[in-house]
Amino acid sequence: MAKTYPLKMNLNGKEVQVEVSASATLADVLREQLGLIGTKIGCEEGECGACTVLIDGQAVNSCIYPAMKAAGRRVLTIEGLAKNGELHPVQRAFIEHGAIQCGYCTPGMVLSAVALLGQNPHPTEDEIRRALAGNLCRCTGYIQIIEAIQDVAGRSQG
Repeated sequence: MAKTYPLKMNLNGKEVQVEVSASATLADVLREQLGLIGTKIGCEEGECGACTVLIDGQAVNSCIYPAMKAAGRRVLTIEGLAKNGELHPVQRAFIEHGAIQCGYCTPGMVLSAVALLGQNPHPTEDEIRRALAGNLCRCTGYIQIIEAIQDVAGRSQG
């Protein structure tokens, strides 16, 4: 049996502790041990962005992120984004703009957008495109996704 180590982190606003192997990725821990399946597994190489989560507000590919590196950090998954039953403005905008097609890329896209808007509340279209460069949409919903993010940025100005 493989040796495990305690991992303590703030997950979606709550302190959690799990036992993880030294080789576990954060995506594996989130999905397999904690049941948070909104974090999708696509390429398992950090190329598609389906597994994007926020760590201390920064978008990371959890499929290549060592779980133990999350110790003591704030981890936000798509499951923790809505508050008190209210969707986050980015989630709402994705729905309003038809930016959700098959939905596989959506959690990663949403979290990448949240990270961008947290750092830059009024990004240009080019800045939005750069922030999403690590997220692939196989349904080609990029235009609607960009429009949704622009809408949220515009609402925050008004």
